[in-house]
Amino acid sequence: MRNPFIIGIILASILIWFLNGLMNSALGADTNTVSSTVVTNNTPPTANAPSVVVNNSDVCKTAVAGAVQTQILGISSGMTVRDENCERLKISRSLYAMGMKVAAISTLCADSRVFDAMWNAGTYCPYNASIGIDAKNGWLENVEDVPKGSLVFKSIEEKEKIKLTEEKGDSNGWKVFWTIATFMLVPLL
Repeated sequence: MRNPFIIGIILASILIWFLNGLMNSALGADTNTVSSTVVTNNTPPTANAPSVVVNNSDVCKTAVAGAVQTQILGISSGMTVRDENCERLKISRSLYAMGMKVAAISTLCADSRVFDAMWNAGTYCPYNASIGIDAKNGWLENVEDVPKGSLVFKSIEEKEKIKLTEEKGDSNGWKVFWTIATFMLVPLL
């Protein structure tokens, strides 16, 4: 048996000699001058936004997709966005259908717009299993539990701040009076 290394070198030499002969015959051909005009009107491919399908009407999601294309790079993306208000309405509707009316209203009251509407109508949102005036008192005692963005409680808080500044303003006036009176009496001593 022959050495495989020597056989490999011989085969590689033959392949190189053969390819060299082909290259020399291609380069050694007679040269002709050919002039031509090449028109390239290739626009880059466009980035297509993926289609995000939300077929079921019982799903509280919305599809959003977009794409950007430059001469070099194209990017596309798609996603779904959760609609919390739609979820709240579906949950409330389900609770109401099961006969849990107070729980359905309480679910809707998590939205500050519904909370304000209920407050302005005089039908206060349930608070810790209490309804009516008891619920109103519960909300007034626990302002931190009010839904964020409530305009009713924003105005109530502003009124309380004005009262506090008026009360501080009265006591502050006496402090100013006694300070001025003290400075007037010091030179006399």
